[in-house]
Amino acid sequence: MAKDLMRYDIMAQEALRGVVREALLVAAGGEGLPGNHHFYITFRTRAPGVDIDASLLEKYPDEMTIVLEHQFWDLNITDRGFEVTLRFSGVPKYLSLPFSAISRFHDPSVGFHLQFDPDPEADNDDIEAELGSEIDDDNPDAPDTPPSRPAPGDGGGQVVSLDSFRKK
Repeated sequence: MAKDLMRYDIMAQEALRGVVREALLVAAGGEGLPGNHHFYITFRTRAPGVDIDASLLEKYPDEMTIVLEHQFWDLNITDRGFEVTLRFSGVPKYLSLPFSAISRFHDPSVGFHLQFDPDPEADNDDIEAELGSEIDDDNPDAPDTPPSRPAPGDGGGQVVSLDSFRKK
């Protein structure tokens, strides 16, 4: 088979990151997330361009998962990434993430899941986005996040341990 000089693998990754961007734009809209939609976003904490509080980096030195549901503030989306404020153990924390740092995106309300290669520029035959996954929504050790907008049936948000994403 000929070498892919077009790098379709990278093009596909970037196109699917656009899906994440569009979903976040809906969340940032005046009405917030529609219905029961909510997002689990896992990202590499040490990826270039990631800006998170030092205490979070210490607790999550490699990867971290955040949840955007009813409880987030100041969600701002750009062409290259997004920023948001969440509450951890009652304390608001600002996060700024480039889309390239995201390793997983999941909307469990509809079973939609994307998984990204950790280095889209790497020459790796395994670069692909996958659809379909199961996630464990129960995590008693997860930090809480702050309410930012009222929502019917507010069940509260949480940061989810990465163990819920690992295959067993």
